[in-house]
Amino acid sequence: MLDKSPRFVSRLTRNTLAVILAGGRGSRLKHLTKWRSKPAVHFGGKFRIVDFPLSNCVNSGIRRIGVLTQYKAHSLILHIQRGWGILRGEFGEFVELWPAQQRITEEAWYAGTADAVYQNLDIIRNHNPDYILVLAGDHIYKMDYGAMVAHHVEMGADITVGCIEVDLELAKQFGVMSVDAENRVRSFLEKPDRPEPLPGHQDQALASMGIYVFNSGFLFEQLIKDADKPGSTHDFGKDMIPDVIARYRVMAYPFRDARSGGQAYWRDVGTVDAFWEANQELIGVTPPLNLYDETWPIWTYQEQLPPAKFVFDDDERRGMAVDSMVSGGCVISGARVRHSLLFSNVRVNSYAYVKDSVVLPSVDVGRNCEIRRSIIDRGCRLPEGLTLGLDPEADAAKGFYVSEGGVTLVTPEMLGQETNRVR
Repeated sequence: MLDKSPRFVSRLTRNTLAVILAGGRGSRLKHLTKWRSKPAVHFGGKFRIVDFPLSNCVNSGIRRIGVLTQYKAHSLILHIQRGWGILRGEFGEFVELWPAQQRITEEAWYAGTADAVYQNLDIIRNHNPDYILVLAGDHIYKMDYGAMVAHHVEMGADITVGCIEVDLELAKQFGVMSVDAENRVRSFLEKPDRPEPLPGHQDQALASMGIYVFNSGFLFEQLIKDADKPGSTHDFGKDMIPDVIARYRVMAYPFRDARSGGQAYWRDVGTVDAFWEANQELIGVTPPLNLYDETWPIWTYQEQLPPAKFVFDDDERRGMAVDSMVSGGCVISGARVRHSLLFSNVRVNSYAYVKDSVVLPSVDVGRNCEIRRSIIDRGCRLPEGLTLGLDPEADAAKGFYVSEGGVTLVTPEMLGQETNRVR
């Protein structure tokens, strides 16, 4: 039986290099990713999406991390530079930024997930890891990667794939796999039109989380083969993993809640509706994602801001927030906020009403505005008397984006406002 003591796991994690794929555009988030990559999108009142895989690494004892960037990465780079200098280089710890820099040829940017790692092979080899943990940089969850690396070693795997159970219709957006009795992967299809259901659970499928553990030598060998393969799209899910399943030991690692043994919290906030819903979940009395957990903190960069302030106490002009999360620097000035999440430096002016909404940093909500079921992007200055979320057709006619679920999204450009585009 494999020794799984903290000391043993710490030895494995110390010899593991994490590679976070953070270059994706996230086009399904529409205007939220017009000036930023998906991992740089704000989430949860004070964080950005990339903070979750980064925090998981640090909390798991994996403190050698490369972050691969490409699409409109400036705000992501600034965020990591400002907030993730907490590791100690003299102890061999680091968070390095690896932008697409045409290291292999002068013509090619990152062409796929596998190609992004392949183009940085010389950097990875220089760090000399035993294991390489490849992570998607755009999901919300808390996970101990040390347990996954230990499982990988115990099972004698060449590749271990993190997986969750999802509804069959939702599975069309993911890599879907089938496994045998020992959780060895027998098939893997990327975004299939007809996902294969789980045995005994015809309404669910086993989906890849975009998390992989590789033995380093095996990964190097397979990346080089894939790079030379005609017709490959150089993607882990579409090309590399399906190609090795028959010949090598590819294992699934079900992501379970350590206490209940049931499905653990994991969200792909890849659409406007999913982003809104995941933020709204945080407001609940007992949210499925606990941001107050001191044993597994989510680290981030945050400005030095004054506490939130609520002013005026007249019957018709009372500064108040109920069933809401309100971040530092906010001022609720004679306005009402209900079941909403306000990021840093938001000002809600007198007689305004905000309900069921997600308001990103540095937004100014004008007097007498009524905002419902909306996402307000960073830096918006909502004019006095504006209504949002009451009539989706009217919102769309004004030039705002309305999602399939009826969530209204507003950006400074939609309001005809000039703004700093580094968001």
